[in-house]
This record gives sequence, structure tokens and C-alpha cells, in this order.
Amino acid sequence: MKHKLELIYFKMRALAEAPRLLLHYSKLEYEDIMSWDYYGKEWSEVKSKVPFRQLPMLVVDGKHEICQSIAILTFIEKIAGIEISDPILNAKANAVMQSAQELFMPLNPTINFAVGDSFKKKRDDMMSFLNSRFEDLERALKDNDKKFYLEEKPHACDFAVYHHLDLSKLLDAELIKKFPRLEKFIEDIESIETVKSYLNSRPKLIDVSVEPKFVIDGVAHPTGVKKTLL
Repeated sequence: MKHKLELIYFKMRALAEAPRLLLHYSKLEYEDIMSWDYYGKEWSEVKSKVPFRQLPMLVVDGKHEICQSIAILTFIEKIAGIEISDPILNAKANAVMQSAQELFMPLNPTINFAVGDSFKKKRDDMMSFLNSRFEDLERALKDNDKKFYLEEKPHACDFAVYHHLDLSKLLDAELIKKFPRLEKFIEDIESIETVKSYLNSRPKLIDVSVEPKFVIDGVAHPTGVKKTLL
């Protein structure tokens, strides 16, 4: 059964990026919609009416609202027919997913909003944590001895990890070079044709640490949850 899918979010990658990657990998058609275009109002005016007061939200067939990025990823896996049926593998996937999500708070707000000395301080403060977590993620790949975290094909947890590793390069391009197995993992994700096509066409994130902007259809918009007044 083919579903109409609408992904509602803001001018940034953050919590919507792993779902976007998985949608493209799975060849599922969807519409990426800014919150103010979907609701016709600014986020501050509608936030209290949105389930859990958070985005992203995946609207299915115009009526079913799925919030929280992990729930969205799980749903996408199911409708794409790539969900994990084995309970042990599923538990391992959840562990990888949670480890990836723990990278959200230090990385995403810093990349999307911090500038100048604030950016430098936040970057320096999180380096010990990032090195430790990247060591864990690299060890998990080595221990499993597969191309991706579970199998020779990727799952939602792989795209959650990839997003944060990719984001870390905007924080410090040298950091990932300490972890050759993670570098190979990034290369393997980016070599998937549907993913490669998306990465080549997605909005660019520019001027990080100075004045972060999200380039949509050739126009640079300040990152954030407010509509850009052009």
C-alpha cells in the first residue's frame, strides 16, 4: 500500500535528517514541508497543539500524525519492508539508535545556532564526549564485523549514526580521521545511489560558527524555527 507522506520540520537537518536519509534509501516518496507552510502560522503559535509539542512530524495519508524521530524511523522501516524481525538484532539496533541520539544535544544546537566564542567553547567542551562516543561506535562496528551496524545492508540506526558523524565534520573536520572504521562506514553509506543522490541535492548547511544558514532552492536562510522574511 502506497502512503502519502509529509515530513514537517524547520530550516535545519537535526532530528529530521535521519528520517530523510531513510526515506531516500527506501525510495519512498515524501514531501518535505516547513512548519509555517504546513500550519500557515509561525511555530510559536501552533506548538501547543502539536503532539508532544515537538517536530519533526510525519503526516501519513493526510490524517495520521507521527511525532518523535525514532517513532518516525520505525514506521518508515515497517512500510518500506526493512524492519528487523529478529528480537536480538532489534535490541542491538535500538542500542545503536539510542547511542546516536545521545549525540543530538551537544552537536545539533551547536552546529545550528552557536557562533563566535560560544561556538568554540561548546565545541571544545564536547570533544572529550565525542571522542569517547566515537570510540564506542567504532568498536561496535568492528565487533559486529559487518558492513553496517547489524548487517550488510543499512537500517534506521545506521542513518541516525551517519547523520551525527557527518555533522561532526562541520564541528571539526579532523575529528573523524581518528576513527578509520567510522570513515569507512561513512563512505559505505554515501556510496548508496539513492543516498548519494539525496546528499548531492539536499539543502546545504553553510557559515557554521559564523552565521549558520540553510540553503533552500538557492536561497540562504538563517537556521531556526521561524519563517524567513525575504
